[in-house]
Amino acid sequence: QRRELALEQGGAEAVARQHEHGRLTIRERIDGLVDAGSLREQGPIAGHSETDEQGRLVGFSPANYVLGFARVDGRPIVVGGEDFTQKGGSPSPAGFRKSVMAEELAVRYRLPLVRFLEGGGGSVTRPAAGGAKGIPRPTGGGESVNAPPRFLSVMRAMATAPVASAGLGAVAGLPAARLVASHFSVICRTTTQVMVGGPKLVERAVGVSLTKSELGGARIHERSGAVDTVVEDEPAAFAEIRRFLSYLPTNVWEPAPRVPCEDDPERCEAELLEIVPRERRKTYRMRHLIDHVFDRGSFFEQGRGHGRSQITGLARLAGQPVGVLANDPMFYAGSMTADAAQKVVRFVDLCDTFHLPIVSLVDEPGFMIGPDAERAATIRHGARALFAVMQSSVPWVSVIVRKVFGVAGAAHFGPGGMVFAWPSAESGALPLEGGVAVAFRRELEAAEDPEALRRELEDKLAAQRSPYARAEGFGVADLIDPRRTRPVLCDWVEWIQPLLAEQRGPRSYTVRP
Repeated sequence: QRRELALEQGGAEAVARQHEHGRLTIRERIDGLVDAGSLREQGPIAGHSETDEQGRLVGFSPANYVLGFARVDGRPIVVGGEDFTQKGGSPSPAGFRKSVMAEELAVRYRLPLVRFLEGGGGSVTRPAAGGAKGIPRPTGGGESVNAPPRFLSVMRAMATAPVASAGLGAVAGLPAARLVASHFSVICRTTTQVMVGGPKLVERAVGVSLTKSELGGARIHERSGAVDTVVEDEPAAFAEIRRFLSYLPTNVWEPAPRVPCEDDPERCEAELLEIVPRERRKTYRMRHLIDHVFDRGSFFEQGRGHGRSQITGLARLAGQPVGVLANDPMFYAGSMTADAAQKVVRFVDLCDTFHLPIVSLVDEPGFMIGPDAERAATIRHGARALFAVMQSSVPWVSVIVRKVFGVAGAAHFGPGGMVFAWPSAESGALPLEGGVAVAFRRELEAAEDPEALRRELEDKLAAQRSPYARAEGFGVADLIDPRRTRPVLCDWVEWIQPLLAEQRGPRSYTVRP
């Protein structure tokens, strides 16, 4: 009876309301993600029952969190999520314990964790889950009341196996913290709002009246960097999570899954010869370059709307999963902004955690400059990005596509990484245009036609920045025909296989500035 009643969740009316608002129930979400029939639920009769004087069941309220083991594309995972049809997803005592157990199971069995999040945090009308007075109870193993087990479990899960979370409704408080404490996070465009505190709390605290969407809707978080991807509906979110997991190992002790590749490693795309304009002031589309180099259709971008001058994502080369870091010259010429630096840190940490080799396609003009950049503390965030790169332990290969200038350029070259360059490559302490403005300031001020002189000087100095000098001095492994970029990178993938075979286990994190 308890099992049957648990399947009813919050009841027919509550389920109908969930559907009316364009959202699935937690059980429908799990069914939409995992392989058919693979769910093995844990705690299926957790909850609260009522019995009569003879001990017969007269009522049962299931825990408002569903938890279990399952499979995605044949690989085992732990999956769980709040049941919003009960108490709006706010944790019941048993529901809270199951949510913590989801992370603990992922750590104990070294399995990927997928969370479906919808609901708020605590409530003033009931005691906190940790105890009657809201004081978290120590659980041994060095944990204290100042380090609640729920946060230790979140941290340990991320250090052990891939964690992917989907925010699929209003997400606030602890569920919002869990959403961002993931290696991959996704929300829906019209039905999701992510907030530290909801509109009523915000209005009471700071006197600002906003709707949930105005406060934390997709339009906010597509640019905020709080989540990686925004999709149109829940099935699309399930597909994104499945695809994300396909690039990653089951845990940090296992290699990323290399798959058979039907795309010729020797494929040479003629378009790569013309993709970088000969006119230095013209731009091009880096994502087209990516499509021509990596296995067809394999590029999986993350965080496209945030830190837009840097492109980050996962892809495959000859079937091998790799991380992809590239500049987007269509946005601030690809310069490193504060937001972009934070994005690079997160990307490098992901690759280093799961031992994914990194391919860097470089067109870096340097750190973003100007008053807005200074107010955003660009140099501090940029230094953190440099530290993340310098502390990484995975193999790197960098291809200088066009330019690499200034301190920010170092963020594209990992320790001991291999470096190739295109004939369009140029490098230096700072971009030519800025250098001319500084070095020839007096001449430009005194010239009858400063703009004409500026262009003359820039063109003259540009002609002197030959990429051959760096190659002749063995400053790069080779100056390559752009069409041969894919074959060169596929060769590199084979060379690093012994290194990847040695990289196992959790990484040690170092505090960054």
